[in-house]
Amino acid sequence: MDIQGWLETIPPLAIYSLVTAVILIEMLGVPLPGEIILVSSALLASQGYVDPVWIGICATIGAVVGDSLGYLIGRKGGRPLFGWLGKKFPKHFSPENIASAERSFERWGAWAVFFGRFVALLRIFAGPLAGVLRMPYWKFLCADVPGGILWAGGTTAVVYYAGVVAEEWLKRFSWIGLIIAVLAGVCSMWIVKRRAKKSAARRAAKSAAGTETARDTVSVAD
Repeated sequence: MDIQGWLETIPPLAIYSLVTAVILIEMLGVPLPGEIILVSSALLASQGYVDPVWIGICATIGAVVGDSLGYLIGRKGGRPLFGWLGKKFPKHFSPENIASAERSFERWGAWAVFFGRFVALLRIFAGPLAGVLRMPYWKFLCADVPGGILWAGGTTAVVYYAGVVAEEWLKRFSWIGLIIAVLAGVCSMWIVKRRAKKSAARRAAKSAAGTETARDTVSVAD
């Protein structure tokens, strides 16, 4: 699904609401494409369709409020919460992922909340896991708010300015972009064909070796 193309079909106010809602729900522990929605919206902002400041603000609100609600849910639900989430989302809330997130919290404490913003799985674990582990809320908040602002605002700013620069560059040097795309395609085809030939050669060598071994076995038996 082309998320950016779909976002272009809805009004700006709906995009702001969607950014807030999707990121908020993701921070509750539900694996939604929050970062993809944020990046796509920031790219739309670079094209003048929406305001990048409001995208950053909405993403920050969704991240911070969602994490706080996730913290409260984790504190109330305790460890059984992860068992329930594991049944609903086994890929994300597997025992291995939960154990890895817990080790991060044990080692880094509140810093795991701050830096967890920039790690896909740890981002949705941070709020609920901090609640389950009974991290003091003030300590959680002191790490979560700056992390949320940096992640949401920083991602929006980087993608927005990258989109503006890329658009201007492609307008002025579109023919260079075309040449680069063609060269990239040719190189990719060459690499794929080369790997296919090597793979075929290895299979042929193995097949020949197997045949030779079979012949030797028959000769010995005779």
